[in-house]
Amino acid sequence: MSEHIRKFFGSIGENVDSSLLAGVTASYRFDIENVGSWRVAIADGGVEVAESDEGADCVLRASEQTFEEIVRGEQNPATAVMLGRLKIEGDMVLALKLKDLL
Repeated sequence: MSEHIRKFFGSIGENVDSSLLAGVTASYRFDIENVGSWRVAIADGGVEVAESDEGADCVLRASEQTFEEIVRGEQNPATAVMLGRLKIEGDMVLALKLKDLL
């Protein structure tokens, strides 16, 4: 399992600008192929991250390689969606806001 991905999800709460999250209530689940699933819940400025496959408002699925490329800024998420490398289910509006929130 990728330690880089685990570290990424472990540090989300530390790297978020809580002022951008004020008034926002949403949940995201990231399913990373052969690595695991993480649920990120946002509630009025706070962020809770757990390794979980619990349901979410917006679910994003990708391979380990694609996800790491996105995190490193080497892959544009919109392009990854168009190429079928990143799949999104649920609330598409939340998916579009993800970059601004996190």
